[in-house]
Amino acid sequence: MPKRRPDSSSVGIHLSYVLYRLFASFVARLPRRIVLLFSEALGALVYHLDSRRRRIALDNLSRAFGRSLSHEDRRRTARRSMMNFVRSLFDILKTAPWPPGRVEALIDVQGKENLETALARGRGVLLFTAHFGNWEMVITPIARRVPFHVIVRALDNPLIDRELESVRARRGATVLNKFGAGRPVLRALGRKGAVGIVIDQNVLRREAVFVDFFGIPAATTPALAVFHLRTGAPIVPMFCVPAPGDRYRLIFGPPVDLPLTGDEAVDVLKITAVCTKMIEDAVRRDPDSWLWIHKRWQSRPHDEKS
Repeated sequence: MPKRRPDSSSVGIHLSYVLYRLFASFVARLPRRIVLLFSEALGALVYHLDSRRRRIALDNLSRAFGRSLSHEDRRRTARRSMMNFVRSLFDILKTAPWPPGRVEALIDVQGKENLETALARGRGVLLFTAHFGNWEMVITPIARRVPFHVIVRALDNPLIDRELESVRARRGATVLNKFGAGRPVLRALGRKGAVGIVIDQNVLRREAVFVDFFGIPAATTPALAVFHLRTGAPIVPMFCVPAPGDRYRLIFGPPVDLPLTGDEAVDVLKITAVCTKMIEDAVRRDPDSWLWIHKRWQSRPHDEKS
């Protein structure tokens, strides 16, 4: 059942939207290099001022890496993660008015043959990623090759959410609300399109399967695996990471081919675990680029001892 959006007539909603529009217009007028430098400095400042999110990031890093990462290294990674997050947000604002071709010119694609191999199977393709690097930048290179649908959670402010949806649409994506996305996803795959889904955030225990992430059970959406089993659409990992010269590198991995048992519950768990491990491997290679301020291990299994 679709989640009810907040009342768009609220004064707070409108005030936040006006402030957003003013700020977005200001950012759009600045040179991109200035925007990126300023956003990195702001991200470092936010890290020092926002004690709640700093604690979440440091706690997550401690869980993930334990003693293999010193306290100073954890602080450095948490700070750089916040800097990357703010930088990504600002770059989305800066490039929002740009035509798709100009956005695509910022992105070097690696592993394009993996996407082509998956599409050649004629069942559409399921592309999964994480809150890693600048995940919003994946849209244009994909949408210029194949009809691309992205599954998202709507923002709490419906007016700002509408603005972001229009940016995604201008770059070529069809936006699907995560609540009630099932049938649209099946239709998109049936038409040999591509569907993008982010699978690295905590979900409610009743909606989750638990798979290891850094050796700790993490509540993870089974949606990717379920769509694969329903349609036979190949699964392809993708990550968009910062590259030298204020550019991005969009990396497509090989299609995820796993032997299945025919037992749906077993296969969903297996697929989800393998894809989550791919995200973990990417984060281990570049921990600064992941969003550590999210409570990834918040939901716990019923049988976990306190």
